[in-house]
Amino acid sequence: MSKKFIIILCIVSIGGLLFGFDMAVIAGALPLVKQFFGLSPAQEGVFVSSALLGCIVGVFFTGPLTDKYGRKPAFITAALLFLFSAIGCGFSPSYSILIASRSIGGLGVGIASIVVPLYLAEISPSKFRGRSVTCYQLAITFGILFAYISNYLILEYTSTQQNELWRTMFLVGAIPALLLCIGVYFIPESPRWLSKNGRNTEVAAISATLGLSDIQEVSNVSSKGNLRDLFSPIYRKAFLLGLFLPLFSQLSGINAIVYYGPSILLESGISLNNSYHAQLFFGAANVLFTFFAIWKVDNWGRRPLYLLGTVGATLSLLVTGYLFNQGQVNNIALIIAILSFLFFFAFSIGPLKFVVAAEIFPNAIRARAMGISIMVMWISDAIVGQLTPILLASWGARYTFWLFAFFCAIAFLVVLGFLPETKGKPLEEIEKFWIEKHNKKSTNK
Repeated sequence: MSKKFIIILCIVSIGGLLFGFDMAVIAGALPLVKQFFGLSPAQEGVFVSSALLGCIVGVFFTGPLTDKYGRKPAFITAALLFLFSAIGCGFSPSYSILIASRSIGGLGVGIASIVVPLYLAEISPSKFRGRSVTCYQLAITFGILFAYISNYLILEYTSTQQNELWRTMFLVGAIPALLLCIGVYFIPESPRWLSKNGRNTEVAAISATLGLSDIQEVSNVSSKGNLRDLFSPIYRKAFLLGLFLPLFSQLSGINAIVYYGPSILLESGISLNNSYHAQLFFGAANVLFTFFAIWKVDNWGRRPLYLLGTVGATLSLLVTGYLFNQGQVNNIALIIAILSFLFFFAFSIGPLKFVVAAEIFPNAIRARAMGISIMVMWISDAIVGQLTPILLASWGARYTFWLFAFFCAIAFLVVLGFLPETKGKPLEEIEKFWIEKHNKKSTNK
């Protein structure tokens, strides 16, 4: 990797860090906000869900606009939204302003969840494209851990009045947001978007700077720039993968593990003084495990990692459910089972949905198609988040985690049957793969 590329990678990955921070900072801020404004349960629910609604709205508009106007304007918009959100939340004089500010942050997260992995895939040389896109997931985990650490330090060492500490928690996010606002002005436009729009002089200059030598005949590849192409026999399997992989990432039960995990640690007798220590433990583990994906994604490939990860996640969840069913829960075994799930999730189900979604769609509609994929992720996240407490209350932890294991097993079968290996291949070659496979199938009929 060239120094120029590494600098761009670091700048762009701040978008992932802000994604993770924005979604995790609420864990520490929520109790304080609830006390400060005297929120009712309904108002608390609106506060929690406002960012998620913003995400869905952001995703809905980002795909078409990014395909039309480019990747860089979307980055600039997301950076400004993150900055406005952090400042707005930190200085909110009322509950309504706070909700509006959280929604603005959600818009930024929605935009970043599409444009960051998309951009990284399009500017990366094929031989380490998987590693580059996986850095986005790593940045998300760093953002989550950053939020947990900053929340903890603010609570422990800040002299601000206790009921005002939530403002500082949100304002911390303005620091990386400001860095992103400055940095995005120095990154180039995606050469593949430029190529699609016939700006070949700029493509040559940027490709030379980034060491890209594998941008191929985009204009000769069969895609008219219409979303209906995804429903054609050529791209149908790619479209199904783009829907199923983000869906199964949420149905794997990752949120239930993350939310339920701290209380398990606290009950296990491990010396973690409060829930913030527990969150730090799981946040650090998630960061550490994601490095395995970065290490192996361009070596082993997407398909082997996905297959290994879904099998491991399935077995880990089965064991977790079994341990919950015991009269006297073995807490150490339970912690090992949960950490095992986090390990398998962190190198497969978690990051690879972004890697694959950024690779498998045709260039002419990649942003819009990826927008649909990410929209599925956010909607399923909202649904699973609402249903998990109900399942735990009515079915119990045993059957809830076994249900998650069932979905991980289905994910294994989907990957086994549909996912081609894409490591080391130029994006245009992957696009041509679907066409050639369809033509071969049609010829054999």
